[in-house]
Order: sequence, then structure tokens, then C-alpha cells
Amino acid sequence: MLSTETPITAQFYDLDPMNVVWHGNYARYLEQARCDLLDALGYNYTEMGASGYAWPIVDLRLKYVRPIRFGQTIVVTATLVEYQNRLKIDYRIRDRDSGEVLTKASTIQVAVALSSGEMQLESPAALTERVEALA
Repeated sequence: MLSTETPITAQFYDLDPMNVVWHGNYARYLEQARCDLLDALGYNYTEMGASGYAWPIVDLRLKYVRPIRFGQTIVVTATLVEYQNRLKIDYRIRDRDSGEVLTKASTIQVAVALSSGEMQLESPAALTERVEALA
């Protein structure tokens, strides 16, 4: 499956009072990596809307292994693992220098037709054709 890597450096505004990245910011890091992956697929959020679908996240899972600290550069790997009935993306956040795994995560998104607001039971051809063309 397709994977992308997104480097991110933890900024001061990302920290909580314990001087580690606040847990809520991890979702933002995943979003950055997800956008890079969708761009690589040729089916980013603009293209999703143009094809007639929204793709809301219906499930987000995070496993914090080790904290991310100020100034630390991480690499977020996003890997597409399912696409036929839903978009499932697995993530690994690693320290750039050591390669140590800091966080494991996954998101699930489903297609919703913009015209009716109905959830689709299969992913639309606009996505599946792009994924299969890259395989």
C-alpha cells in the first residue's frame, strides 16, 4: 500500500504545562500526514468535494508510547491500509534521529454523498480507481 512520510518539528505552542506535546496536537500531526498521503493519491480534500463526497473521520485511535518534546523533529508515516469500503490509514510517529516509535495511530473515514448526506457502503470510483492505478 501507499505510504508517505511527513517531518514535523514540535513547536513551543504545541506544549502542555508539563513541557511535552499536548495530546490534542497529535490529531493535528496526523492530519498533516493524512493530507500528504491524499495528495500522493491525487485525491485530496478539494478533489473529494469536487467528486461529490465528503470523507469525515468516524474513528480515531491513538497509542502514546513516548512523549514528544519541544524542538524534537518527528516523522509521521501515513500508510493506506483499506480503501474499498472506507479509508483506513495507519500512522507511526517516530523520532527522526533515532527512529524510535513514539506513537501509533489509525483513522477511519467513510464517504458521504454531498447531494444526499448519505453514507456510502462502498468507496466511490473516484478513490478506488486512483488507488488501483498506483498499485
